[in-house]
Amino acid sequence: MTERRDPAADLGTSVLIPQPEGALRVITRGDSGPSVLLLSGAGNDNISLSWRRAIPVLADAHRVFALDWPKQGGSVPWNGLADHERMLRVIDTVLDHFAIDRVSLVGLSQGGALTLAYAIERPERVDRLVALAPAGILSFAPVYHQLLWLTAKSRFLNRTLTSWVFRSRAACAWFARKALFAGPVDDFDEIVDEYHADVVANGSGSSDWQNGSIGFLRMNVDLRPRLHEIQCPALLIQGDKDAGVSPKLTRAAADTIPNATYALIEGAGHWSNRQRPEIVNALIADFLKSDDENGRGE
Repeated sequence: MTERRDPAADLGTSVLIPQPEGALRVITRGDSGPSVLLLSGAGNDNISLSWRRAIPVLADAHRVFALDWPKQGGSVPWNGLADHERMLRVIDTVLDHFAIDRVSLVGLSQGGALTLAYAIERPERVDRLVALAPAGILSFAPVYHQLLWLTAKSRFLNRTLTSWVFRSRAACAWFARKALFAGPVDDFDEIVDEYHADVVANGSGSSDWQNGSIGFLRMNVDLRPRLHEIQCPALLIQGDKDAGVSPKLTRAAADTIPNATYALIEGAGHWSNRQRPEIVNALIADFLKSDDENGRGE
């Protein structure tokens, strides 16, 4: 049997951090400048899918660290629950392993939620944050909420069925067009190929974090009541055609954070970082420049 190619192998140096449940894989790139940790989304996302276009740009002026969450990409296998509290400790582990006292966090979707949560829970370790279409600020109408809760509780619905459906590349392409993007994408076929290969190798479904974030009557992870506690500079980026996260919710979150800036990307869906990489990467790089100018970071 041919060994599957690592799609992130060309993005930097791969480091494995042993843990009781498995190993965390981190890609590192860049020799100098403030430290930046990139946190990808849920499901079949990973370092390469989220950050392929961002890592080379940010590494010009930063020490970049990109994490595969437990049960994703190079952090497979992982024999244990990767819920909200465990994911926050995963970030602790990465920072401690590389002796990073303070860091700028850049997170997408699930990673955006954990970026916000980490700035709330560990403010002394965060210089700046960028959250793209963050989860953790969502709520759903009754009945629909309960259907999502039921899906989160059923392994058949949230893992077995989705793994079967998305073994079809055509289904992956349909999902990308409907849920991830809102128009043309330069490297759409390459993204779908990589996404499909990950499904074939690892299955498909919602993450432990997603499944644990929703309770029967309300969200178990709702960061909105505590967003005002975030004191570091923040940039929230949102595609205006996002099918999963409403721009109104992201704008409201930005308005709640004392030192936040909001950027709306016209014509972009949930993965604005892959649909409009030049615009999004420029926004992130410019926002992080202040760390260079002030000599912050590790």
